[in-house]
This record gives sequence, structure tokens and C-alpha cells, in this order.
Amino acid sequence: MSNYQDVRANFHCHMENPLLWPIMEVLKQKPSGWKVHTLAAHLNDLGFVPVLDAVPEKELFKKNFLIMNALYQLQETLHPDGWLQVQAMDIELMNGRYHGSSHSIDHQDPLREYYINWVNYEADEGEVKRLLNEFWTRYRKYVGGDELDMDRSRALNLFELPLGATHHEIRKRWRQLALRWHPDRDEGNTAKFQTLCEAWHVLRSS
Repeated sequence: MSNYQDVRANFHCHMENPLLWPIMEVLKQKPSGWKVHTLAAHLNDLGFVPVLDAVPEKELFKKNFLIMNALYQLQETLHPDGWLQVQAMDIELMNGRYHGSSHSIDHQDPLREYYINWVNYEADEGEVKRLLNEFWTRYRKYVGGDELDMDRSRALNLFELPLGATHHEIRKRWRQLALRWHPDRDEGNTAKFQTLCEAWHVLRSS
């Protein structure tokens, strides 16, 4: 594999889908009874999903892909402290370590492999980056994020990571902190979560 292909493969493996956080909020309020198309419609009503393609068939495909991609990322984020059932016609959030420990993530599932691979989104890398940046901007506004005086050094300090932290380490720590401080969690903290969002915004772009 060429260096270019290595970089591209790494990009497609590690891009975080910002939709996983609003999806988690929706599922906290209503844990079951969702299908991909009803979840997509609800997120659209909340203002999280813009028009993705002028061609209706491509629009439907891209919206479905983004929802499924976010669901699989959220499933991995929540496990083993909880379990997210990801089926196109039956999406359900099951809270509690009992559910997490009684289920396991099937990394060989061909459907999962398809949806977590951004290559299958049928867009170039630039379009995917622009799309995810737009999603992230919408979510930051939704949670009330401010343009804080935040740089990489301060952001890493908030994440309790060294200056030489890798992207993988940063992303893993972000998910841990976001899950801990998310306002929908029992011991969540809105102000803390907003600050962490700003730190992640700096780190994901640097």
C-alpha cells in the first residue's frame, strides 16, 4: 500500500461522526422504537442533518450511511457499560453494565464493516471533512459552545494528555470524557461538557 493510501485508510478509519452525540441524546429520551428512517427524520427536525445531495436517491443513501456509521461508533463508545442494538428497523439503547457485558461487538459483521468505512460513503475525503465539520459546528451551537481562548496546549491539558499525544489517544480520551460529562448522564455537567467540546474542536482540527 502506498503512503497516500495509508494516510487515506487511516483517515477513513478514525474520523469521528459528530452525529453520535445528538443520537445519544435522542436515545436517552426515547431508548427504543426507532428505525433508521424515523431517527433520521427526527434529527432532521432538530436541525442536525442538512441536505446531503441534490439527487433524492443519493440523499437517501448518504443520510442512511451517516446514521448507521454514527450508531456503530456510538455502540463501540458505550460498550461495555451499556449496549446499543444497531439494526436498521430496530434501534434500542439498553443501559447498564449487565446489558453491556451480555453482548459483544461483532467486528467481523460485514454490515458493520461496510458502514464504519468512510470509503463507502461515495464522496472524496474533502467532502467528508467538510460535512463532518458542518455537523460539528451545528452540534457545538446546539450545546451552547463558545469560542473560548483555546489552543492545543490548553486543550491537551484539559484532556490530561501529554503534548505528544497521538490522534488515536486524543480521540479515545475525548470519548471517555464526553461520555462522563455529557449533560444527559446522571452525573453530567453542561459547562464542563461545553468546555470539552471546545477542546475537542481544537484537537480534532490540529
